Amino acid sequence: MSHTFNLYTKIAFKALQTNLSYILLFCCIFFIEIGFSQELKSKDKTTNTNVAKDSLFKSKRDSLALKQTDSISLDSIKPKETIEDIIVHVATDYTIQNAKNQTVTLYNEANITYTDIDLKAGIIVVDYKKNTLFAKGIIDSTGYVQRPIFKQGSQESEQDSIIYNFKSKRALIYGLKTKQGEMFTYGEKTKRVNDSTIYVRNIRFTTSEKKNPDYYIATDKAKLVPGKKIIVGTSNLVLADIPTPIFLPFAYFPITETSVSGFLIPSFDTGSSDRGIGFQNGGYYFAISEYMDLTVLGDAYSNGSWGSRISSNYRKRYRFNGSFSLNFENNINGIRGFDDYSKSNNFNIRWSHSQDSKASPNSRFSASVNLGSSKFFRESQNQYNVAQTLTNTFNSSINYSKTFVGTPFNMNLTASHQQNTNTEAITMTLPSLTVNMSRIYPFAGKGGIQKTPIQKMGFNYTMQGQYLINTTDDEFFTPKMFETARSGMQHKTGTSTNIKAFKYFTLSPSANYEETWQFDYIQKDYDVTENVVVTDTLRGFKSYREYNAGISLSTNIYGTFNFKKGRLKTIRHTFRPSVSYSYRPDFKDKYIKQVQQSADATDLLDYTVYDQGIYGAPSSGLSNSIGISLNNVLEAKVAPKDPDSDEEDEKVTLLNNLNFSSSYNIAADSLRWSPVSFSAGTRLFKDKLSLNLSGSMDPYKVNSDGVRINEYNANILRLTNANLTANYSISSTDFGKDKKDQSKQSANGGDNNVDVIGADINPTGRNNRNNANNKEETDTKKETKLYTADIPWSINLAYSANYTNNGLDGGSIGVHSIMFSGNLELSPKWKMGYSSGYDVKGGAFTFSRFNFTRDLDSWQFNFNWVPFGTNSSYTFFIGVKSSVLSDLKWDKTKPADRTLF
Repeated sequence: MSHTFNLYTKIAFKALQTNLSYILLFCCIFFIEIGFSQELKSKDKTTNTNVAKDSLFKSKRDSLALKQTDSISLDSIKPKETIEDIIVHVATDYTIQNAKNQTVTLYNEANITYTDIDLKAGIIVVDYKKNTLFAKGIIDSTGYVQRPIFKQGSQESEQDSIIYNFKSKRALIYGLKTKQGEMFTYGEKTKRVNDSTIYVRNIRFTTSEKKNPDYYIATDKAKLVPGKKIIVGTSNLVLADIPTPIFLPFAYFPITETSVSGFLIPSFDTGSSDRGIGFQNGGYYFAISEYMDLTVLGDAYSNGSWGSRISSNYRKRYRFNGSFSLNFENNINGIRGFDDYSKSNNFNIRWSHSQDSKASPNSRFSASVNLGSSKFFRESQNQYNVAQTLTNTFNSSINYSKTFVGTPFNMNLTASHQQNTNTEAITMTLPSLTVNMSRIYPFAGKGGIQKTPIQKMGFNYTMQGQYLINTTDDEFFTPKMFETARSGMQHKTGTSTNIKAFKYFTLSPSANYEETWQFDYIQKDYDVTENVVVTDTLRGFKSYREYNAGISLSTNIYGTFNFKKGRLKTIRHTFRPSVSYSYRPDFKDKYIKQVQQSADATDLLDYTVYDQGIYGAPSSGLSNSIGISLNNVLEAKVAPKDPDSDEEDEKVTLLNNLNFSSSYNIAADSLRWSPVSFSAGTRLFKDKLSLNLSGSMDPYKVNSDGVRINEYNANILRLTNANLTANYSISSTDFGKDKKDQSKQSANGGDNNVDVIGADINPTGRNNRNNANNKEETDTKKETKLYTADIPWSINLAYSANYTNNGLDGGSIGVHSIMFSGNLELSPKWKMGYSSGYDVKGGAFTFSRFNFTRDLDSWQFNFNWVPFGTNSSYTFFIGVKSSVLSDLKWDKTKPADRTLF
C-alpha cells in the first residue's frame, strides 16, 4: 500500500503544480487508497482491466494499444512517469474534473499545452488513466465549429476529431487537414505512428488554398513523412470535383523545405517545323547543396537536330551569388544528300556573378558574361530564345577592383568582350589594368587648407595597360585570334588649379603629360615583285611622349523673369558660358618614316611604327585652339492651385539643357572652325514625356567628293546630322482620383526601367524553379474584384528619328520608327501584354509579340504569340503553379522555322 500511496502522491503533486484545483483530487485519491487498497494491489499485479474497450487500446496488435505489464515488484523499482511535463489547460465555459475516473473535460475554446504539443478545440477530454486525450469540435447553429488544431513542433494539422496518446505519441485522426510545404493534405482517417510516419486512408492532395479545392489527386491510401515526402498508391486526378480519366499507378511527392533532385518533364513538338517531331527542355535537376544547384536540359528532333543546356545557380549568404549557363545546339535543315541540306553548330555562354557589399568593403569582384556564336539566337530551335532573336550585340565584363586603404591609390582589373552579331566582329581585352591615384594637394596648408591658387594645385595619375584582341566569329577560340593581338601601356598625369578672377569669373589653368609604351610595332617594306607594300608586325618595346597645356574661363549668369498674374510666378534662366585655350605641339613629325609604294621611287608613303598600336600613333599637327561652350537651363516656379493651402511652390524644369560647343584652331592653315555640336533635352507632362535632340552643324562647304573645303556655307551653318528620341509612358492610374497617392506608390515601388521592346517571356510563365537560392518566395495574392468601368492598362511609346546630310544630294532620314508596348488587365486575373513597332521609312511592322495570361488560382494559363515574320511562333501552357506539382501540365509549342546561313 505504501508504494501505491507514493505513486498517487507523486501524481497528485504533479497535478498540484498544474492547477491548485487539483488539491481536491489529491484528497479524493487519498481516501480511495485507504478504502480499496487490497483491490488496487491485485490490479497492480495484473493487466489494467479498466482500459476502455475501444479498439484503439484493446488489442496488442494495434499500434496505439496502451497495455502495461510490469513483472518487477514495485517495492524494488519506482515506476517511470508517463506524464513527462506539466499539462496546462484552459477553457472559456467550464472545466470538469472527475477524480474517480481521473479525467478532465474542457468545453468551448479549450486549449491544452504539453511539452511541444499545443492543442485547441471545442471539447477536450484528458484521461490520466489511459494517458490519452480526445478532442473534437462543437456543433452550433452555424455548423461544426472549433475543429481541433494540433501543433507539435513545426507541424500543424486541422481535423474533425483526434485521439492522442501521451506515452506512445501515437494518434488516430478523423477528417485530417494539414499543410506540408506547398501541399495540402485531406484525409478521412489518419493513423499517426510516430513523429516521422503517418498513414492516411481516402486521401486528397492539392496545392489549392480554397476550401473547395480547384483540383486534387485522390487515392485510397498514402504514407506521409512530415517535411520529407508523400508516397501514394493508385491515384486519380480530379478537376472541380469531376474525376478525369488520368490515373497514376503510384506517386511520389517531395515536400522538403529545401530543393530536391528530380526529372524535368519535356514539352513535345508534334512536327510543326521542318525538323520533324521532337521535344524541348527535358532533363534532370540536381539539388547539389543549399548553396548550389545544377540543371541539365536537352532538345531532340527526328531529323537529327539536338540541343543541350547546362545551368547552375549558386549563392553564399553575405558573400556572393551568381548563375552560369552553357547552351549548345546542333541544327540541321533539309535531308542529307540534297541541295537544301545545311548544318550548323552554335553555342552561347552566360555567367553572372555579384559580390555582397558586406563581404569586403575595400575590394569587389563581379562578372557579366554573354558570348557565343553570332547566329545562336537567330537559328536557335528553343522557344525560350525567341525574345533574343533581335539581339545584335553581345557584351561581357569581368571586373575586380581594390582600394588600397591609407593611400590615394586604387586598382581596377577588367576583362571585356564586345561582339557584333551582324558583322561577326569580336573585340576583347584580356585584360585591361587601370591604376588610379586620387587627386592630391601637396602644397595645401596646415590641416588641408586650400585658399591660394598654389594650395589648390592638385595632381593625379593614371596607368592603363591592355592586351587587345580583334578577331572574327570564324577565328574565335582558335590560335589565329592571337596573331593580330596588340598590347601596350599608357601613363597619364596632370595638374590643375583655379583662381577667382574679376569677382564673378573662375580661371582654371591645367597641364597634362602622357607617356605611351607599346610592346609591338609595324614595319613597312616595298615588295618589288608584287608591287605592293608589305606590313610586318614585330614584337618589341617602343615608346613616345605627349603633353599639352590649357586654361579656361567660366562663369554663371542668372536671369529671372517674375510674373504678377496667374500661377506662373517666376522663370529662371541659367547661362553658363565657358572659353578655353589649349596648346599641343606636333609630336608625330619626329616619328615619321617613309616607304616606297609604287614602281616610282619618288612615290613615298608616310607612316609611323605606332600606326596599328593599341593606343595609336602620336598626335599629328600643331594644335593651338580656342574652345567655346554655352550651356543653358530653364526653370520655372508655379504656385499651388489652392492659394490658401500650405503647399510650397512647385519647381518645374522647362529645359533640362541646351548646349552648344565648338573650337577654333589658330595654328591650322584652313578649316579652322570645328563643327558646332548641340544637344537639348526636356521632360513634359509631369515628366512622362522625355524629349532629347542632338546633332552637329558644319560651317564649311564640301566639294563634289564630299570633302570639306575652306569655304563657308551661304547659310553659315549646315546641319550634317541630327537625332531625335522621345519616350512616353501612360497608364490608367494617371486618370484615377488619387493621383498623388498613386504617383507616390509608383515612385517607391514602380519599375522605372521600362522596356519598350518588351521583356523576355518565359513560355511557362513560372518563376525559376531551378534557383536553389530563392528560399523565400513572395506570394502576392490579389483580391478578386469585378471591374466596372475601370480596366487597368499601360502604354509605353518610343519614337526615334535620324537625319543625315552629306552636303551633296540633300538630307535623308536614316531611322524613322515608332515602338510601343504595354499591358491590359481585362479582369483581375486576365492580363494581356504586347510589344511591337512600326518602321515608318520601311512601311512595315517590326518584331511583334503578344502574351495572354490567366490566373487560375492554383493553376496558370499562358499563351505567347509572335504572329508574323521570320520568328512566327507560339507557345501554349496550362499547369499547376506550385513547384511540387510543376510537372502536372499541358503545353504546346510551335517553334519558329529557322533558316541556316
